Amino acid sequence: MRENAEKKAIYIDFVNGYTDHCHCLISLNSDQTMSSVMQLIKGESSHWINQSGLCDYKFEWQNEYYAVSVSDSQVDKVREYIRNQEKHHNEKTFNEEVDEFAAIYGFAKLYDISD
Repeated sequence: MRENAEKKAIYIDFVNGYTDHCHCLISLNSDQTMSSVMQLIKGESSHWINQSGLCDYKFEWQNEYYAVSVSDSQVDKVREYIRNQEKHHNEKTFNEEVDEFAAIYGFAKLYDISD
């Protein structure tokens, strides 16, 4: 994922995931949009997964994604959160974390991630 992103001038600072999702800390350039970056990352990684035969079925990411901005002062905390996905998800599901995050920071949850 990181190698293909670099070829497209996308800087992935940190990446990790769990069984059904992936977290990326991405630094956007002034000419990049979250939508275009996500399209490239998802497309390139899906292609690689399918070409590598990692699944017995055609792998596809869901259309949706969840993105928030992060201040420089919080980057280390976000890296640590991403690094510890397995620990987090032994305690609560991704949807539970999204609900909690939305409640704490006042974000509207537009859809259920598992849909």
